[in-house]
Amino acid sequence: MINSTVGGTANSVLASAMRVPIFQGEGRIEYLDRPVPQIQKVDDVLVRIETCGICGTDLNILAVPPAHKAPPGIIIGHEGVGIVESVGAGVTSLQPGDRVVIANRLTCGKCDYCRRGLDNQCTDYQTIGTTIDGAFAPYLVAPQRALWKISPSVPRDDAALFEPLACVVGSVKRAPIQPGDNVAVIGGGPMGLLFALVYRSLGAGRVIVLDVAPYRLEFAQEMGMEAINVTQVDASAEVKRLTGLGADLVVDAVGNQLGQAVKLARRGAQIVLFGLRPHDNPPVNQYTITRYDLTVHGTFVGLHPFAQTIQLLESRRIQPSVLVTHHLPLAQLQEGVELMRTQQAMKVLIEI
Repeated sequence: MINSTVGGTANSVLASAMRVPIFQGEGRIEYLDRPVPQIQKVDDVLVRIETCGICGTDLNILAVPPAHKAPPGIIIGHEGVGIVESVGAGVTSLQPGDRVVIANRLTCGKCDYCRRGLDNQCTDYQTIGTTIDGAFAPYLVAPQRALWKISPSVPRDDAALFEPLACVVGSVKRAPIQPGDNVAVIGGGPMGLLFALVYRSLGAGRVIVLDVAPYRLEFAQEMGMEAINVTQVDASAEVKRLTGLGADLVVDAVGNQLGQAVKLARRGAQIVLFGLRPHDNPPVNQYTITRYDLTVHGTFVGLHPFAQTIQLLESRRIQPSVLVTHHLPLAQLQEGVELMRTQQAMKVLIEI
């Protein structure tokens, strides 16, 4: 056993090794012993992870063939919440004992886009849980800029959804609504339902979730949303029946539904493109977008959404834990992945 002593420490004794799931490529995970990570740089922070959510990115990394690249040997996972154990000598914003959540995208701050304030378009970034060891582990070392302090009063399950909620908050900032506006969300997975929650909190009138999966549609209805199974009805006609003219704002949380989004939107509406399907190339009716004065927002990660997301969680205006259906131990990470992949779970949290 060792005590961490760099910069400052919490009053705990750390193990020298930890058993963690290591990504081995081709959808495989192997549990191996790894040394507990150590502070190496002055801005490093050692965090004891309490829980970490399984993200769509994790599903894509573990798909065969992979839909998201990660190097073999990496610890995946980035939707983590934990307690600061120790800090490097240059850390000023955190101290041992603080509760933190992870902003996993580490931008360079030097490229042309970062200098323009467009850090979500950084050309030289790294990502915790993809290119840097992530949070499906008892301990994580990350630079202080990747960690945000959050009040202990926020329930752990809500705090664990900080990162996906921040992505949604960043997108919503690009496409605000007026109270009473009707919102249609294509895709009833965790991200689509987070959009539904956020827009409802902003005073949306009708919030309509569209999907093909009965499990997701039933889940949306249990959350108080209206639901449309696009395999059973004419989605455009049904949205117009419910709203009168069509949706004031449409979110594509799938990544290849711009054509459908255009059909659901009223004239003069906004469309938010959020989901990513890099290999899909859906046809686009540019005439309709132009003629009906539609505003299309492409959104990726969002610009500087983290402070606002912390405020939302601490105010309790948003309680994303409603999406959490399962808690599993770290040894059952693969089972959690399969539950989400087969749509037997909405959101799985891995308890560390």
